[in-house]
Amino acid sequence: MRTQHSGMKLLVLIAIVFMPLAAGAQAKSNGAGQKPAIVLIHGAWADGSCWQEVIPILQKSGYKVQAAQLPLANFAEDIAFARRLIESQKGQVVVVGHSYGGAVMTEAASKNKNVKALVFVSAFAPDAGESLKSLQDKFAKMPIGDAVMPDAAGFLYIDPAKFHDVFAQDLPEKQTAVLAAVQKPFFNQSFEAPAKDPAWKTVPSWFLISTADHAIDPNQQRFEAKRMSAHITEVKSSHLPMLSKPKEVAKIIEAAATEETAMANPE
Repeated sequence: MRTQHSGMKLLVLIAIVFMPLAAGAQAKSNGAGQKPAIVLIHGAWADGSCWQEVIPILQKSGYKVQAAQLPLANFAEDIAFARRLIESQKGQVVVVGHSYGGAVMTEAASKNKNVKALVFVSAFAPDAGESLKSLQDKFAKMPIGDAVMPDAAGFLYIDPAKFHDVFAQDLPEKQTAVLAAVQKPFFNQSFEAPAKDPAWKTVPSWFLISTADHAIDPNQQRFEAKRMSAHITEVKSSHLPMLSKPKEVAKIIEAAATEETAMANPE
């Protein structure tokens, strides 16, 4: 009897010791307590490599990061691409959009219950019925307007000779010469495509305003940020703060990822 009793005590002790480990393994398999994935969406005249300075910072902090490579062929196609990328993530997601990528993001993240937060970086954030053009027309004309060149197919480029001054004046000219050479053309009609269902109306949002931006009026950025009741940070930067101020950009993304926010997405 004593041997049987001792055996039962040993089994109970083993169960007590290993129960937390099993529970932890189950929690991990369910994604509980894991950091949200970070999806980065670039803007016009760029590609996913524009996040090259921010990605290592986020990865070092333990985040899974994936940067989109938008076709930039038309607004609807870019939204569909970004939506697929967001939906492919497991668990919660923080979606970050730069410039035109902000407009793409706010449509692509709409009604996705896994989207924890949106981060707008020097971005467009149109309301329903607004296009990038109709929104931008309400504010001061920016220097980039005189630097854009159309091709025969309706795609737009930035004049390489003006790229530094209108897009990234706080970066070394050697670097901006490369950015100008590899710029990805942007379809003109995407500027006039209206937004339909802005995710920022239901999802907690953060907004980095570039106060030295020559592409999107900083006052437009302030207007957008205030009407969505975003957490606002202003940084003295050109239109490309992810390259000129990557630590500041990463800090805002991590703030959005770590803050406890009620999921506001509709059923």
